[in-house]
Amino acid sequence: MSYVARDDRPADKAARYAEVEDEILAVLEGEPDRVARMATVASMLVDAFPIFFWTGFYVVDPAKRDELVVGPYQGTLGCLRIPFGRGVCGAAAATRATQVVEDVHAFPGHIACDSRSASEIVVPVSDADGNLIAVLDIDATEKAAFDAVDARALERLMGRVFGV
Repeated sequence: MSYVARDDRPADKAARYAEVEDEILAVLEGEPDRVARMATVASMLVDAFPIFFWTGFYVVDPAKRDELVVGPYQGTLGCLRIPFGRGVCGAAAATRATQVVEDVHAFPGHIACDSRSASEIVVPVSDADGNLIAVLDIDATEKAAFDAVDARALERLMGRVFGV
């Protein structure tokens, strides 16, 4: 089952997220490695939602603690490093709040890793102790592709996959 934003109602999108969450959790059962978990999540999300143009993780650099470094992802070349507070990913890391951006070109300080990206959602990812370990970054080539349904579903998924 594939999801196309403009053709689905929010209830259909929420149901698709619930379905893919169950699939992801089943695949990851018993897998402790974070990189494997991130790679699997990125792969399965991009497969479930074809509107996702770039899907992946920026991981907190353990040596710097105020910079993200590209982690597992699906899509075109990503930015290698993003300081906290810069761009949508940096804003999510600095505030520890999900960022839903309808038009990335209007976002102050947006980092254009790929000029085809038009909208973006970035979800902070914390471990079981509440420490920020990464952000999940998803881009789409159309404006306003993400909403509160995406935010709630992705926040829940990140909590279930990494907050354990």
